[in-house]
Amino acid sequence: MYGALRKLMVKEYPSNLNRDQFDLFSDLLPPAKPGGRPRTVDVYAVINAILYVLVEGVRCRALPGDFPPWQTVYMYFRNWRKDGTWQRIHDRLREWYRIEQGRQPSPSEAVIDSQSVKRAAGVNAAVGFDAGKQIKGRKRFLAVETLGLVMAIFVTAASTPERDGAKTLLPRVKALKPRSIQRLSPVCRGLQSQQSE
Repeated sequence: MYGALRKLMVKEYPSNLNRDQFDLFSDLLPPAKPGGRPRTVDVYAVINAILYVLVEGVRCRALPGDFPPWQTVYMYFRNWRKDGTWQRIHDRLREWYRIEQGRQPSPSEAVIDSQSVKRAAGVNAAVGFDAGKQIKGRKRFLAVETLGLVMAIFVTAASTPERDGAKTLLPRVKALKPRSIQRLSPVCRGLQSQQSE
């Protein structure tokens, strides 16, 4: 589509989805914008390129030549992050996995916790010092349902207190559709005092 040599991916990578896997959520991907230049890139190849970056831990600029150009891949990744496409895909896959496990599509209970991690080389944004754990880096606040599947996540500087992080994470959990969470169980003490408010 974007050149005769790039119509089909030449090499199969371990991170690639097959067409059946792609078809499970392809209807959630935004259609090409009306008007202007028609879409010439295969979004299946874009998805596989994004998965290659995630699985192999490489930069977009280091994509092999049989994927679409890295600028195109990054543009789609960024646009889908901004318009909520990734969240919709994540939510659908979580619901399908719950059904496969014999559960209701939406969980009724969730657990939230935080974890401080050392900063990665080159990460300078939102870095702080967690005095309680003696770690300089970042802190992630996670809400998971009873099967351990992620519902919401918030990443910030490690210096952010649990109460402040929970105040940011809880509205994200409450905004999930459908609203089925009846009980939210905090794991750490800072979050437990937040729940009582």
